[in-house]
Amino acid sequence: MCFHNSMSKRIRQLARRYGRKTDLVEMVNQIVEEEYHINAFNYPVYPIITRDKEIQPFYWGLIPHWVRTEEQAKEIRNMTLNARAESIFQKRSFSRPVLIKRCLIPSTGYFEWRHEGKQKIPYYIFLKDEEVFSMAGLYDIWVDEKTNSSIMTFTQITTDANPLTGYIHNTKKRMPAIISREEEEKWLSSDLGKEEIQSLLTPYDADKMAAYVVDRSFLAKNPHDPSIVEKAE
Repeated sequence: MCFHNSMSKRIRQLARRYGRKTDLVEMVNQIVEEEYHINAFNYPVYPIITRDKEIQPFYWGLIPHWVRTEEQAKEIRNMTLNARAESIFQKRSFSRPVLIKRCLIPSTGYFEWRHEGKQKIPYYIFLKDEEVFSMAGLYDIWVDEKTNSSIMTFTQITTDANPLTGYIHNTKKRMPAIISREEEEKWLSSDLGKEEIQSLLTPYDADKMAAYVVDRSFLAKNPHDPSIVEKAE
């Protein structure tokens, strides 16, 4: 699935791109910023875009509002890093957020592996004409009853792969659901119905995307190292 992202822009660049303010994220330490590799399994604090005027600092790995204990919250997060577009209206974790808590996840590219025999070949995948593009996401806010603190979390929506990403992700054939720049504010709108939401979660046009092989060592590098997204020799 889609657990390895890249977001190599500064927060103020994202603010200009999305027409948002940065007051909230600038108060958060260790916010993802200029990172060439972000691993969802580390549950990073990530800048997401909602209907709010501010860029929002949320943790990757959605904790549904109905979770009761910290133990249950920790257990469920590994299962909610991604949300399949085909089942979000049926899954209890996503059925409410998909109607009222949709977000955009800024990205400069993402990583996926092609399997050839026993080899796993990593690719960097991006949009040809968009330095920053938007992946579709959902968010929720969970309140820890022990501490009465609110934890804000999100998940990334995936859909069927297009021909390019299907060639790369040739086992499960999935890709992030990418929202075109023209439809970003529509995705965030509060008055979308089920059919309109589903119509936005289709495979992105492969002709507008590109990819190349990167070095297998990128997983071990400092996430701020630009060489992570360089073409492999």
